[in-house]
Amino acid sequence: MGKEFKIYTKTGDKGQTSLIGGRRVAKYDLQIEAYGTVDELNSYVGLIREQEGMAPEARAVLLEVMDRLFTLESLLAEDKSPDPEGRRPKRVLPSLFEEDVELLEREIDRMNERLPLLQSFILPGGSRAAALCHVARTVCRRAERTALNLAQHLPFDPLVIKYLNRLSDYLFVLARHCNQAVGGEEILWKPKA
Repeated sequence: MGKEFKIYTKTGDKGQTSLIGGRRVAKYDLQIEAYGTVDELNSYVGLIREQEGMAPEARAVLLEVMDRLFTLESLLAEDKSPDPEGRRPKRVLPSLFEEDVELLEREIDRMNERLPLLQSFILPGGSRAAALCHVARTVCRRAERTALNLAQHLPFDPLVIKYLNRLSDYLFVLARHCNQAVGGEEILWKPKA
């Protein structure tokens, strides 16, 4: 049997945490902000998945999304600082693949086939599940912006950005699909002139 996983370590009590690889950084470091925002997004995706009446197909896709978001977090949490003495142990992290993005695209297309043509912006809401999808979509956009900012300072797999971009589209279409499934009202935005 393995070593017990202790929840509290007390190592972060002074405002620092470790990246994958061991280097300590401030908890407000941009790298921590990036993967922390993805973690927040993952929690919202879990909440969407557990909504009453969520279709089994959507639940399966959302579970896959949650797995991919954990992968994304690990890619953003990796210590990429120089290791001139070769002391840092080599780690094999999970990967994102183009197929992960393609899954989201297929699901967007599948759901869109049954939705009415959208000719206006819509307001978030219509049903609880749809409203939660919109919250997750906005967190996803924030995660994407934070990751883009991080990419200016630290190289990482460009599929991270592509996946987040496509995921926000998927969450938007899923919100519409959820409304359609329960007869939720899709409220069109009517700008005042």
